[in-house]
Amino acid sequence: MKLLPKEIFSEYEKGVQYKASLGSRGLFEQNKINERFFIGDQWYGAKCGNDRPLVRYNIIKRIGDYKMSQILSAPIAVNFSTEGIPQNKDSELTLFEKAPSGAVTQTEINSLTTAFRKYFDVTAERLSFNVLQEKLLKNAFVTGTGVLYTYWDPNAKTGLFADDKKTSEIKGDICCEVLDIEDVYFGDDYIEDIQSQPFVIIASTLPLEEVLKEARINGADIGQLRDIENGAVNNKVLVLTKLFKEYKDKENYTIKGVKVCENATVRREFDTGLRLYPLSIFKWERKNNSPLGESEITYLIPNQIAINRMITANVWSAMTTGMPIMLVNGDTVTQKITNEPGQIIKVYGSNEDVTGAVKYVAPPVFNQEYDASIKALIENTLTQSGANEVALGDSRADNFSALRAMRDASLMPLSLTKNRFYAFVEDTARIWADFWITKYEKRKIKIEDKNSTWYMPFNASRYKNLIFNTKVEVSAGALYGDADRLNTLITLFEKGIIDRRQLITRLPDGVVSDKKQLLNEILEEGNANDGI
Repeated sequence: MKLLPKEIFSEYEKGVQYKASLGSRGLFEQNKINERFFIGDQWYGAKCGNDRPLVRYNIIKRIGDYKMSQILSAPIAVNFSTEGIPQNKDSELTLFEKAPSGAVTQTEINSLTTAFRKYFDVTAERLSFNVLQEKLLKNAFVTGTGVLYTYWDPNAKTGLFADDKKTSEIKGDICCEVLDIEDVYFGDDYIEDIQSQPFVIIASTLPLEEVLKEARINGADIGQLRDIENGAVNNKVLVLTKLFKEYKDKENYTIKGVKVCENATVRREFDTGLRLYPLSIFKWERKNNSPLGESEITYLIPNQIAINRMITANVWSAMTTGMPIMLVNGDTVTQKITNEPGQIIKVYGSNEDVTGAVKYVAPPVFNQEYDASIKALIENTLTQSGANEVALGDSRADNFSALRAMRDASLMPLSLTKNRFYAFVEDTARIWADFWITKYEKRKIKIEDKNSTWYMPFNASRYKNLIFNTKVEVSAGALYGDADRLNTLITLFEKGIIDRRQLITRLPDGVVSDKKQLLNEILEEGNANDGI
């Protein structure tokens, strides 16, 4: 099946029209408004002039920053398992000197899933996955949907070689990019699961030279190159990457791709070899029967506008009360009046003229309940958004147990959002495993243990028929600081519950210098009474 550029562009334009029809403003315009309100540009287009201060009390960013930090606060690990093969949860990683041969055994699979767990951490560190997560969360909060695109970079250096003499360098590895939801289009806008989509289109605006280079590498003729150049605007070209399923039979399929401009093909149809679409999605709020999420900001904006207007009116009232309007009799006061404190005003005429020369217009008395209304609106908005004073740390408890109970209660509404984020991480881990199995062939994968870094031989072709599942393991988030943790450790030590080695090992970073050396000295001392 030959995919024509015009057909793909027609599918793209239908996606644009659909997004433009969402809500009262359309997805594109609404997302721009949400972005402005998040960063604090909240009086844009209000046409209020510059004659008074336009106050901003940005509760939207405070709510967003709090929720995003809570989602990322708990350390997570990803466990891998395989369908149809029993697995020992406590299985250790077997050290292979060379890649196994013969039939795949249960012990080998258990070792592989343990290696994948460790290699996920190595890959996450290489790709700065924590930075990608922050960007994705911000996109999701602002637009409703965060998208992570994993792709294969054939030129990525790995530091590995296929031979012992190190003459044949192994290149190619996975890379990740956070996409804006405005640039991702789905084949069916009413299917929620991305892996069930008939196709996905990714729109990219790229430099002309970069697109021409890729087209030449992929065998484009002179006519196609000319069509690409003619379609450029300001030396930029809109490129559409279409990913779609091609079925080998009723059940088995592979993910294929094609890259086009409006009138030319940049890269002909190619087989990715993948079994999954390489996109993982996090939705801030779910919408039934839709691959798109919903932004919380859209429905916070009316409250934000009301708060800004009320505080601005309050500030303006205070200014007019402190510096009221001055009325000056121009017949008796001939000099320039600047309203400077302590200014001497010369008045000519009788005592009556002096009395009536200058006076202030008393502003209306400001209703004291207005301040209470502003405070109530702010508190109610924060509370309804799940970011009350307890959650934000503005309320203090008498003891840790009370604080934990209050924090747990305040975090309950956020648990559903956290679960959606953990599901996104699990989807990402499955996609990465798909790349490892289909792209790595024979190479060594980097494993980092507590005390060492080593490379395990890996033959991807042995595991192509395995079905991998993933599960996020979440550690409890820290509810109190280093000082509290230190006091708890000292208490446990004084009561004999832990020994010196256990105390030193668990000290927060930076409390003592050269923690390793201190541990070695304790071990060398070998005091049996300390239980070491």
